[in-house]
Amino acid sequence: MLADNIKSYIYLHIIVFIWGFTAILGHLISLEALPLVWYRILIAVITLLVYYAFTKQSIKAPKHRIIQCLGAGVVIALHWLTFFLAIKVSNISITLACLSTGAFFASILEPIFLKRKVVAYEVFFGFIVICALTLIFSVSGEYVDGILLGLIAACLSAMFSIINSKLIVHSEAPVITFYEMAGGLLVLTLFLLFTGGFTASFFEVSTSDWMWLLLLGTVCTAFAFLGSVYVMRHLSPFTVMLTINLEPLYGILLAVAIFKDSEKMTPEFYIGALLILSTVVLNGVVKNRKKRKLSPR
Repeated sequence: MLADNIKSYIYLHIIVFIWGFTAILGHLISLEALPLVWYRILIAVITLLVYYAFTKQSIKAPKHRIIQCLGAGVVIALHWLTFFLAIKVSNISITLACLSTGAFFASILEPIFLKRKVVAYEVFFGFIVICALTLIFSVSGEYVDGILLGLIAACLSAMFSIINSKLIVHSEAPVITFYEMAGGLLVLTLFLLFTGGFTASFFEVSTSDWMWLLLLGTVCTAFAFLGSVYVMRHLSPFTVMLTINLEPLYGILLAVAIFKDSEKMTPEFYIGALLILSTVVLNGVVKNRKKRKLSPR
């Protein structure tokens, strides 16, 4: 069990690094947030179908499980929509910084959804993350919309992780992943149909956008998403959300490497980064000690 936890934790860090690149892709892709997310999920669904057909993976499941997964797909679609909207109206740094508050939202939502007591150190760690964010960025009034959208995206991400922690108990990761993607695609398609969003310009995608969309839909969505559901078997929703706090660090470092001076690093950034990293490490230490105390000797 301990080996599975360590492997899952390492795998989760790789996934988070990949997710850190999604913000870069969101900036590079010229499409608006809604078509961007729709194409992302469409490519992910096609990728999963091809992968499952090649590996002969069954996606059969009871109807009530399928409905639950489809519903969860709506949550992840809204998360991605608010995430990319935040990038479009602000910038990568602001969006990824706000996403770090997901651990704080998880510490509040997890006791409600999973019906367990509030854990004091989880709330404490969540507040540390928020304090770290205030050190990393000095935010002006022009980024209010981006901040609000980023916080909504973080809350939706926390909610989605909690939902997945319940679904993974009864269903396999491939099944959950496929129907969640299908649910997200379905709700966005219906919205576009009823609002007349499927115009000629909607399907006018440049070659460079197609290249970035394919990378986003396959590596950064289908395969990373499948792996993120799998690790939920061995890691708690709060641990997952707290680790996802590294996504802003990975994403901002990548942004600096790619966009150079457009993403400025300040002394506050390094202090905040150290606080977030310390929080992730401390969370793992505390949980490991609690497990050792509870396990029979």
